[in-house]
Amino acid sequence: MPNSPEHLEWRYATKQYDATKKLTDEQRAVITDALRLAPSSFGLQPWKFIHVTSPELREQLKAQAWGQSQVTDASDLFVLCSVNTIDEAYIDRYLASMAKTRGMDVSQLAGFRDMLVNTTKGMTPEQMEEWNARQVYIAIGVAMHAAAEHRIDTTPMEGFNKQTFDEILGLGALGLKSRLILAAGFRAAEDATQNYAKSRFTKEEVFIER
Repeated sequence: MPNSPEHLEWRYATKQYDATKKLTDEQRAVITDALRLAPSSFGLQPWKFIHVTSPELREQLKAQAWGQSQVTDASDLFVLCSVNTIDEAYIDRYLASMAKTRGMDVSQLAGFRDMLVNTTKGMTPEQMEEWNARQVYIAIGVAMHAAAEHRIDTTPMEGFNKQTFDEILGLGALGLKSRLILAAGFRAAEDATQNYAKSRFTKEEVFIER
């Protein structure tokens, strides 16, 4: 299997998908596992990932994404969402899960809990929302890299009406806000952009030594 730089040379933001080609369950798991296992600040995972399987819903979402064909033509569509807030109940649920996974008593995490509570309570609602949104961007990067390793095409998308997406998907009642779309599948042969040379600044231009 090619090494990481070759994966990244191969991938591009796919513009046209072959709607006849579908991900296998194993290929889909590459993406869902990567999203679930992505790193987040303090490991809090302030996200949910909506896997949109309904063709009707995808058509509705396409209309709110400036008609971008990836929304309906890609094999799979994920809407990446951040939670609106992290409160003590959320922290306690997270720590209970951690304690169970690690075979320890949750009381051993009391100091960590105090730190998390103090950190999150020190944020304004606006700061909390921005902080949570940033974590979703980490997750999409991890998922795109994992997909490229398995020669699965992806497209990260911000060009959509987030408020309408939230309404269509009922996210408000779930305490979520949509942040990004991740389309995944296989490039169409007629997508000319797959043949473009990747344009990036040189190492000398982007790295600064001190």
